[in-house]
Amino acid sequence: MLADSHVNLHSEQYADDCDAVIAAARAAGVAYMLTISDKLTSTDAIRKIAVAHDFIWRSVGVHPHYASDYKDLTAQTLVDMAGDESVVGIGECGLDFHYEYSDRAAQRPVFRAHIDAARATGLPLIIHTREADDEMRETLLNAHGEGAFTPLLHCYTGGPALAEAALSLSGYISFSGIITFKNAADIRAIAEAAPLDRIIIETDCPYLAPVPKRGRRNEPAYLVHVAEKLAEIKGVSVDDIAQHTTDNFFRLFARAKRKADG
Repeated sequence: MLADSHVNLHSEQYADDCDAVIAAARAAGVAYMLTISDKLTSTDAIRKIAVAHDFIWRSVGVHPHYASDYKDLTAQTLVDMAGDESVVGIGECGLDFHYEYSDRAAQRPVFRAHIDAARATGLPLIIHTREADDEMRETLLNAHGEGAFTPLLHCYTGGPALAEAALSLSGYISFSGIITFKNAADIRAIAEAAPLDRIIIETDCPYLAPVPKRGRRNEPAYLVHVAEKLAEIKGVSVDDIAQHTTDNFFRLFARAKRKADG
């Protein structure tokens, strides 16, 4: 049984068939899912999905794309929101210097509020980072020196130095369908080098559908293709990948209570 550590089930792309998408994922062997917050106004929609299924959990947070809309966000707001038992992580949050839909001056303090909330709650910090490796690495190392928290680099696309820094902080790395893409040899190399007990997997659906589904709307059912590619990269069986990544999921998201598989 697989765990999809990053789905966006409240996306308008699932407005007409969310229940069918969830059922298809379960039929494909995806037993657990974490549905991710992009902005605080999505909270009610995300909560409804999580509380309706005892195998789906949720996060609270603000994607860096929306940081400009939440300039006054405080760690305490996130801590208060994280009190609900369906919340198992803080984020997705971070730094995006590729699109910069929010300027960097807005992104930085909002990200820091998430770090402080992760430290205060003990919940893992779900990090989005794009074209910001050096600053992200420095930020994580410095912030961790002020007090421990557990970073998760989601949908990893960075270089080896940032990956090594997160691992040095007892963090985790999540790989998505990107590892199946022809031009992603550098990401596959990082997946090959990463310790198997620090890796989880995700679809980041509805985005980034893996080969052989590329070009379609992504779904959590397609996680099996990510698992198959990771098994090939690591030179182990798909069953090994399923066991390790699912065990890692529950070790990282310790508030999530594992149900009987199936």
